[in-house]
Amino acid sequence: MHNTSIISQLIERFGENVLTFQPAVDGIPTVWVDKEKITTVLSFLKNEVPRPYRMLYDLTAVDERERQNRSSLPLKTDFTVVYHLTSFGRNEDIRIKVALEGDYPTIPSVTRLWANANWYEREVYDMFGIRFEGHPFLQRILMPRNWEGHPLRKEHPARATEMGPFVFTEDDRTAADEMLQFKPEEWGMTRSSDDADFMFLNLGPDHPGTHGLLRLVLQLEGEEIVDIVPDIGYHHRGAEKMGERQTWHKFIPYTDRIDYTAGVINNLAYLLSVEKLAGIQVPPRAQVIRVMLAELYRIASHLVWYGTFAQDLGQISPVFYTFNDRERVFDIISAITGGRMHANWFRIGGVAQDLPVGWQQLVADFLKHFPKSLREWDQVVMRNRIIKARTIGIGVFNTDEAIEWGATGPALRATGFEWDLRKKRPYSGYDQFEFDIPTGQHGDCYDRAKVRVAEMWQSLRIIEQCMRMMPDGPYKSDHPLATPPLKERTMYDIETLINHFIGVSWGPVIPEGEAMIQIEAAKGSNAYYLISDNNTSAYRCRIRTPSFAHIQMVPFISRGYTIADLLAILGAVDFVLADLDR
Repeated sequence: MHNTSIISQLIERFGENVLTFQPAVDGIPTVWVDKEKITTVLSFLKNEVPRPYRMLYDLTAVDERERQNRSSLPLKTDFTVVYHLTSFGRNEDIRIKVALEGDYPTIPSVTRLWANANWYEREVYDMFGIRFEGHPFLQRILMPRNWEGHPLRKEHPARATEMGPFVFTEDDRTAADEMLQFKPEEWGMTRSSDDADFMFLNLGPDHPGTHGLLRLVLQLEGEEIVDIVPDIGYHHRGAEKMGERQTWHKFIPYTDRIDYTAGVINNLAYLLSVEKLAGIQVPPRAQVIRVMLAELYRIASHLVWYGTFAQDLGQISPVFYTFNDRERVFDIISAITGGRMHANWFRIGGVAQDLPVGWQQLVADFLKHFPKSLREWDQVVMRNRIIKARTIGIGVFNTDEAIEWGATGPALRATGFEWDLRKKRPYSGYDQFEFDIPTGQHGDCYDRAKVRVAEMWQSLRIIEQCMRMMPDGPYKSDHPLATPPLKERTMYDIETLINHFIGVSWGPVIPEGEAMIQIEAAKGSNAYYLISDNNTSAYRCRIRTPSFAHIQMVPFISRGYTIADLLAILGAVDFVLADLDR
């Protein structure tokens, strides 16, 4: 274990008595650090090592108190705080863990190291009750302020049926209304400057420009934005809690509803981590089918963005055109899977069924039709002088700022940084396909739009290769933990039928371990950090989504602009609230 470069550097700098090493199924170097040393170690990794780990990719926690198999825990711990860091120079991650004891432990904040640690630490406090010393504003972020308990603690009920009857009195309503009132002083804001009084304006929570239930409180001096406070959580549904209650394969439909515009791409992010834990090799045909469906959904997601982006900027017609072609994509998806937005079609070890007869013609027809649409919209939208005036030079950030805030996907590539996980860390056989990584130059709203449009052209290239090079063979692994087993085998003997029934109803027992595989989702990098306690469901199901990082960045890239600019910025971010709140 100590032969990896970063482990050797950590030992050389801190000594083995400060660090405890843990093997991980996914191969990510995993190091336990004393609480008192956490900021020093993280600062070393970010600022001092060659090819540093500049991005705080994720920060979460685990309630360890109900673990049945504790052999993989090298230290005594009640709660574990987990930091996932990414080094682009090394093209690798590192996982840093801190063991905490007690019912409501504390740990130093790392908000001085990473700007994006702010929301992640608030989420851990909200969900687990862990306090971060030195955090500038440690308040709930997803749950209402009057919520009792911390939902991802193991003692917190997972279902409404486990709780008492819901009661909401008039006094409760008055208290809730009081908590919703924005008090600038709580956020370190002033109501006036030396020469002006500030106005505070609610944008949302149901303004069409916010793409769902999001509230932005704007601090304005005239038309100019001084600061923004995002108020999120309106769409929070406890997806991670559900992932720890449902069996491994019954949770797959829930993943469709995270980024609900991107369908099976969510399945893929989840299943890659499950399959890594289970040691399942997915057959080549299933891998190519997955890639083809994922790229069709990438186009479908980008079409939702394309039309609504133009609509946010005042163009009405494009949204009808883009949604019309999105229906063409759904026609293919429904013919193959039987579903549309939420196909729920990927399975542990492969896909639900083989491709139907005639799928090639449907795909070929779309490949012939869609380029004409893209060229037409390029004239109508991307070359429109009003669109350009509203987006060029607006909401600008550079590569260093993108990495500091955890921006990924088109947002990161629009700054000129060529980073696409399908190329840099190929998964599901993406290394077999020829495609380019579109990038921008200026990191503004227009470049983020330009990158997404170019990505649709590249998705077409990948889909055409899938159609042309679709391999023969099984569409699902024959690994015993792949579920559900092939139906046609159940009619030969009672034992096989029983195994099929157990596989569907109870599900597989995934071996003890932890894994997280990053993928290039439609809106950025998506990953599921899964911990198995050798059981039929995840002990910890952490969902890292791109929208959470991107919306946290909105105040930073909006200051000094106007309200009209903010709508362009929000449109160029391309987020959905289910992906933000989970």
